[in-house]
Amino acid sequence: MTDAVDRIRALPIWRSRVEPCPLGGGITNTNFVVEDEGAKYVVRLGDDIPRHNVMRFNELTAARAAEAAGISPRLRHAEPGLLVIDFIEGRTYGEADVRANLPRVVELVRRAHVEVTRQLRGPALAFWTFHVLRSYLHALRDGDHRLKHDLPAYAALAARVEALVGPSEIVFGHNDLLPANFIDDGARLWLIDWDYAGFNTPLFDLGGLASNNGFDAAQREEMLGLYYGRAPDDQLILKLQAMLVASLLREALWSMVSEMHSTIDFDYRAYTAENLARLAAAAAELDAMDAR
Repeated sequence: MTDAVDRIRALPIWRSRVEPCPLGGGITNTNFVVEDEGAKYVVRLGDDIPRHNVMRFNELTAARAAEAAGISPRLRHAEPGLLVIDFIEGRTYGEADVRANLPRVVELVRRAHVEVTRQLRGPALAFWTFHVLRSYLHALRDGDHRLKHDLPAYAALAARVEALVGPSEIVFGHNDLLPANFIDDGARLWLIDWDYAGFNTPLFDLGGLASNNGFDAAQREEMLGLYYGRAPDDQLILKLQAMLVASLLREALWSMVSEMHSTIDFDYRAYTAENLARLAAAAAELDAMDAR
């Protein structure tokens, strides 16, 4: 922590001596708030994490495109392993806030898929859901994870979901739509934290939005209607449920891999258990829908 604070203090962009304050909540990066002559900034520190498909050149590319699209705050400084962005004064959303503001949230996600994709410059990664799942499963087998005996069942579930989703359109997605990545400044919504950004099907973001924020069936259908501008048919509803399952499986496997490798102070085992419970419920709902 001392090395991080010293590095931030030494950045050439400050106009006064700054005192970085830790910003809690991050489970991929270490974050600080810095105040400099009355303005506030967030400093994000994090190295490449290839096992999670997190490469900082890609995050920087995405952050620049999201700023240009008016989706994310202004980027003030970037260097290897470090970004400085404007601090947004506002309310960080919880799950209930996302559900209560569904039209605004979906419009922001839809606009991000269109406008951030258009604003991209230079190399950018793919974040293909099913490649990510297979990669995690290999890593967990190779690492002799404590739940290794469950991995064949998760692999079979991933294959089944991939078949149900079928061919998909591609956008540049955010791929990590946790409620805390939405900030409401009272006039508009912002979408932050592009660590996992990459080309993917929009259904992954929609499935993640639903799974991370506790949507019921009616809210999932409303979300699809808002995003696509039409009432969803049964096939689209089934594909969304399949991708919702994929989102929860990805989150659970991410946490299992993080159990073995992350140095961030966070209870990954509890997070694994929470996501596996959500996954079981979502998979049961998928079974019931697919049997109709």
